[in-house]
Amino acid sequence: MSLFLFMLLVSILNPVVSHKSCDFPAVVNLGDSNSDTGGYASAFTPPTSPYGETYFHMPARRFSDGRLTIDFIAEAFGLPFINAYLDSVGTNFSHGINFATAASTIRLPISVIPNGGFSPFYLGLQYSQFEQFKVRSQMIRKQGGLLASLMPNEEYFSKALYTFDIGQNDLGEGFFSNLTIQEVNASIPDIINKFSANIKNIYNLGARFFWVHNTGPIGCLPYVLVAFASAEKDPAGCLKPYNEVAQYFNLKLQESIAQLRNEFPSAAFTYVDIYSVKYSLFAEPQKHGFELPLVTCCGYGGEYNYSAAVLCGGTITVNGTEIFVGSCDNPSVRVVWDGIHFTEAANKFIFDQISTGSFSDPAVPLKQACQS
Repeated sequence: MSLFLFMLLVSILNPVVSHKSCDFPAVVNLGDSNSDTGGYASAFTPPTSPYGETYFHMPARRFSDGRLTIDFIAEAFGLPFINAYLDSVGTNFSHGINFATAASTIRLPISVIPNGGFSPFYLGLQYSQFEQFKVRSQMIRKQGGLLASLMPNEEYFSKALYTFDIGQNDLGEGFFSNLTIQEVNASIPDIINKFSANIKNIYNLGARFFWVHNTGPIGCLPYVLVAFASAEKDPAGCLKPYNEVAQYFNLKLQESIAQLRNEFPSAAFTYVDIYSVKYSLFAEPQKHGFELPLVTCCGYGGEYNYSAAVLCGGTITVNGTEIFVGSCDNPSVRVVWDGIHFTEAANKFIFDQISTGSFSDPAVPLKQACQS
């Protein structure tokens, strides 16, 4: 029995208790590129065409061809898309704010852009930005005027849903720093401790409703498949030892959420097993309406249509001819967009599964995440 089917069976045997839906007036997000709606693009180089082509019909400062899971979460509550904190031009934060940036980690990375591949806006700094925003936004509201209408009401900070999707880059940093699998595993308890410390800090600023995604099957993504091609593969074609690291990270994350739940009984903590949903796309793509799950839609070269030398939206010269690295013909049936991130179609599938509560601990739907 596949892990995906097992989780569905568990949800049937332990049905979600029906409660009234929560009325979240805002969403506050912290994370990495899986939920970045413009942070990286505001601070560094924005993604270019064909990013954004499916839904926005133009680059939309997201690392996908369209919407991300966080966009579908906002839509589920009837809220506008959540704007990036770092986006300073005409930005409305009245219904939420997004501190996520691509390449972000939980711990302070060893090397940051432009001298390395990771964002300086690690989770601790995202918390500091949130701390400042909470104070400054209310100062602006008290001053009145047009800008005041772009800031959240003070009571929103205690009523908002706080979402988290971060950790993949902490594992990637270890892998690409030539650490052994055992050494990356050994780093995970400290990574999780840093995560928990930030959750506690955010709780102390008034947050009460937490929706936490675990990390996905990193060993199924082309940027890892290409870099570590000699590693053992599982039946889905993913790199087994790298996915086992992600699974260990998720085990320790789930344990930490349980500890937080005990420490702060007045808060609602929902741990979301996004790993199982994402892995099902690689293990059983046809069942879910997808094809070629390990092959990059927007990429160039090799078995996985991916090369770190030329990324989606770039150009490469082959035999004297300049080639633009564009999208595949039908992103709606593809899983991986650019070798690292998911397509809008995959993100929508992921949202549809996790929003039901079938992959949550406790088993509450997204719209009841204030009651877990």
